[in-house]
Amino acid sequence: MILSALLTSVGINVALCLLFLILYSILKRKQSYANIYLPRLVSEGKSQLGDEYSFERILPSVNWVKRAWQPSEEELLANSGFDAVVFMRIITFGLRVFGVAAIIGICVLVPFNFMGNQLNMDFTDLPNKSLESFSISNVDDGSNRLWIHFCAVYVFTAVVCYYLYSEYDYISCKRIGYFYSSKPQPHQFTVLVRSIPKSSGSSFSERVESFFTEYYGSTYLSHSMVRRTSKLKGLINNADKLYRRLVQLKSKNDTQQRFGRASFMGLFGKRVDLLDSYEKKLEDMEDNVRTERSTIAGKEVPAAFVSFKSRFSAAIASHIQQGVKPTEWITEPAPDPQDVYWPFFSASFLKKWMCNIAVIVACVLITILFLIPVIIVQGLTHLEQLEIWFPFLKGILNIKIISQVITGYLPSLILEMFLSFVPPVMVVLSSIQGYIALSQIEKSACIKVLWFFIWNIFFANVLSGSALYRVEFFLEPKRIPEILAVAVPGQASFFIAYVVTSGWTKTVSKELFQPKSAVWISLKSIFCWSSDEEFEVPSIPYHSEIPRILFFSLLGVTYFFLAPLILPFLLGYYCLCYIIYRNLLLNVYAPKFETGGKFWPVVHDSTIFSLILMHVIAIGIFGLKKVPLASSLTIPLPILTLVFNSYCQRRFLPMFKSYPAECLINKDRHDQRDPTIASFYDKLATAYQDPAMNSVRYSGNSDRINSPLLHSVEN
Repeated sequence: MILSALLTSVGINVALCLLFLILYSILKRKQSYANIYLPRLVSEGKSQLGDEYSFERILPSVNWVKRAWQPSEEELLANSGFDAVVFMRIITFGLRVFGVAAIIGICVLVPFNFMGNQLNMDFTDLPNKSLESFSISNVDDGSNRLWIHFCAVYVFTAVVCYYLYSEYDYISCKRIGYFYSSKPQPHQFTVLVRSIPKSSGSSFSERVESFFTEYYGSTYLSHSMVRRTSKLKGLINNADKLYRRLVQLKSKNDTQQRFGRASFMGLFGKRVDLLDSYEKKLEDMEDNVRTERSTIAGKEVPAAFVSFKSRFSAAIASHIQQGVKPTEWITEPAPDPQDVYWPFFSASFLKKWMCNIAVIVACVLITILFLIPVIIVQGLTHLEQLEIWFPFLKGILNIKIISQVITGYLPSLILEMFLSFVPPVMVVLSSIQGYIALSQIEKSACIKVLWFFIWNIFFANVLSGSALYRVEFFLEPKRIPEILAVAVPGQASFFIAYVVTSGWTKTVSKELFQPKSAVWISLKSIFCWSSDEEFEVPSIPYHSEIPRILFFSLLGVTYFFLAPLILPFLLGYYCLCYIIYRNLLLNVYAPKFETGGKFWPVVHDSTIFSLILMHVIAIGIFGLKKVPLASSLTIPLPILTLVFNSYCQRRFLPMFKSYPAECLINKDRHDQRDPTIASFYDKLATAYQDPAMNSVRYSGNSDRINSPLLHSVEN
């Protein structure tokens, strides 16, 4: 019955995938949809789509697959940055690991599992039998066949560790090569200085200049103070919104729509000429902006971006203690100017500490509340429990197709709907923790989402029916392998359905078909909203996509020897990811920041955790299956894995925290021969000026509707 429900789930998802592929192939050829799916090419003026009609343009096509497949890694690096290359390496790492795992699992483990007699099943009606007949649960207790699984665990661990080391080494070398080939970047020469001590006779700016001129006289270049600009940003945002309304009103050229009521969303008040009203309000807002900007100079906070003449000097300043008191003149590497997150620079230590405590509490509460949909999902996977809760559904649940859809497809679909709210929430929580860069926020949210997936999808589903309410699970750590060995194999069918539902369908529908963008563009078209706004090219949401890929990797590693049938579905998912994400990175997404591949250590740590979890379950399984020698011989495996992890951390991780002095000095010497370095220094002096401090004006010329919303004016 479970296998039949699973096959139904797979059939539904395959049909949805094919439907989305056909619709995408058709709609991708239309000019209106090009603005949805090819925003990067459209924004760069590279779209080759024409307006003329041809019958071939409405036929499904897979030419995009060839175009996404052909570019080399170097072309992807030049087009989308180093983080995009690392992201694709994560996917290829999964393809290699689970390619080997599928060969071992399907060709070796599945036949041995199928030949077991532990479950005493009749296999004449195979589609309606349990998936457990292909899992380790069907192997007889004490059987010598379990030594095949024991050897498979060791071989698979060696394969994963080999690929982990190879990827870590490759990405580390590639990171150094990318650094050497890059042009001078402002963040390479700049440090952020916080906790600048107060002085009664001088401002913060004077203190910074005096300190760094004295101690870094030969290399100090300039500094930019951080100021409290939250009020100014609010005024600019309000003026920007009003300007958009004014542009939209002018673009309609409708005399009737120029008149409306002035108060409460145009529902009350006297009818006025909205065009004149908006222009007067805009002039008043511009005056307020200028007034606030004139007073902002004195609103300095004890933080500044200090720039140096060399990368090596900036690295020294960011890694050593500057003052006698360790709580003063605190330095850290500065993010790229486009990566700076400004709101928390003026936050006090107490505010940051309270925000971190609040984030921890919020994460705990979200984790607890998420158990509600998990319980609902578990109820749907067990029809007998559902019939107890809702007796009036007994007749409906007896219908075969309905029961198969409910048990095989609906649980993972409901879980995925609730999970869609998790990544945005984690981004919000990370943004109030005091990070100074968008990339830091994204990385923090990535880690939060990953561990949320691991606990709330894997452990909560696995333990909800067996050990969630057993106090001994928390009080007796020695029983954890045994409890996991009992609970994990029983959820194999659910996680296979989850891979298909969340992986296959969502990858195709959400990433390839871009439904949110399609709906948004359609609404703008229906309600005649202005389309003259500057289009913002989206960036790939690493905080949601990397955790999803790593969670599927955890499922594959964990169920490799327990239920090998999950491996072909995972391989299908990674194949879809490879071609679809290459297409997205080349044609849709544009990088908003560059971390230099700092997401890879997260991947490494997650994979090591997955291996150790597999080892713990293997120890419990072999013990339950009455092969105590195999259980004992598995114990060294997690220890060896941790030793391997420690070696990798010492060998590679420092290269992801900062660049070696050798690289910095060589790059600085190369810059001394660069004739453009002088102009770079001139730009560096103003690179970290708060965008709110840039003078702006709004165009009052009605003929220039298509002009940019904000016009920068040099101070």
